[in-house]
Amino acid sequence: MAISFSLEGKRAMVTGANTGIGQGIALALGEAGAEVVCTGRSRSDETVEMITEAGGRAVSEIVDLSDPMAGKAFIEAYDKPINILVNNAGVIRRADAVDFSEEDWDGVMDVNIKAVFFTCQAFGKKVLARGGTGKIVNIASMLSFQGGIRVSSYTASKSAVAGITKTLANEWAARGINVNAIAPGYITTGNTAALRADEDRSAEILGRIPAGRWGSAADMGGTAVFLSSPAADYIHGAILNVDGGWLAR
Repeated sequence: MAISFSLEGKRAMVTGANTGIGQGIALALGEAGAEVVCTGRSRSDETVEMITEAGGRAVSEIVDLSDPMAGKAFIEAYDKPINILVNNAGVIRRADAVDFSEEDWDGVMDVNIKAVFFTCQAFGKKVLARGGTGKIVNIASMLSFQGGIRVSSYTASKSAVAGITKTLANEWAARGINVNAIAPGYITTGNTAALRADEDRSAEILGRIPAGRWGSAADMGGTAVFLSSPAADYIHGAILNVDGGWLAR
């Protein structure tokens, strides 16, 4: 049997597709043949242009997950079948644990886990109702496995993403839906700008990464394509580290 990584004929929704990891994943899915619904709190016109220039198809939609039910509402109202869901959108807040505010806690948890669960729920309901198959790729983190420093709510939320990925896989694996996650390492995105600006901290991080470099958004794309493709049909509940070897160190 030939192994296929093609996403031809599929429609993928990527949250937070306007920049960073989401943009890299959206482009890779488009290049693999999927029509990509690029969502974000601002328009994803640049991402759509990148995909169309590469010969793919994409549209931009505003979905602001600071309202954690916005993804659910969007999927429920969308009039075309979505076969692949990538829950990428996320936020981070940094403060010492003794100073962490309730506002920052709730803001991170709303976007990073509440929105993820209810967007998955809406996607799963539609796939099951039409008797089809679907692929969910959640974006976890190295902090799904580690504690981190000064990122209490982010660590809690990304640990929860790993847990939700596993429990949804348990419920839906036999019903045609694969649920897996990618745990990115240190990637050059807006979320890591403060770390990269700190020369000492950046040097410490690079010193631990066996690959010897920060990751790029493009490094996530191939993994997302794989987990969304028929080649990954027997993978359920996996949290795949894409971290340059960080967790192996």
